[in-house]
Amino acid sequence: MLNIVLFGPPGAGKGTQSEMLIKEFNLVHLSTGDLLRNEISEKTSLGLKAKELMDSGMLVPDNVVIGMIESRLKNNIKSKGFIFDGFPRTSEQAIALDQLLDGNKQSISSMISLKVDDNELIRRLLERGKDSGRADDQSSEIIANRIKEYNNKTAPLKLYYSKQDKLKEISGLGTISEINDRINQVINKL
Repeated sequence: MLNIVLFGPPGAGKGTQSEMLIKEFNLVHLSTGDLLRNEISEKTSLGLKAKELMDSGMLVPDNVVIGMIESRLKNNIKSKGFIFDGFPRTSEQAIALDQLLDGNKQSISSMISLKVDDNELIRRLLERGKDSGRADDQSSEIIANRIKEYNNKTAPLKLYYSKQDKLKEISGLGTISEINDRINQVINKL
């Protein structure tokens, strides 16, 4: 089974690359944002709990997110693998994910981290903001803060997978196709 953590800062191209990898390798996309929205819309017990927390301005705890991931794994037991997008974000989440996968006789195959310099990220996100209308993609100050938050709080997760010899860093610069080719080279060696 192929289980990939696709990793990188905002604007690195994770969403675009995830879509391509899903088709190329027949993987199931596990985006925590999508999972939360889906569980809430289906009014599952986890979704209702998450909605209650979100409506009160609180973050959804890791155990609720892990529960949603576990549900998705059980509903896709015949899949060829998963792309984890937006999760894990911390070592604690990575440990919880490893325990969940281990209980299902699976593991993370690799963390593929897209490297893109901050100036390019800001340029990409400002461009995306013009097209998407997302407020958080229209201010270079807000974007710079998001990148800083990623670098301070999320990027250290690379060390966790590096210690397991699962971290593969690739350049996120170039055309979408060039970046996809680099990712595919990593995956094909797994």
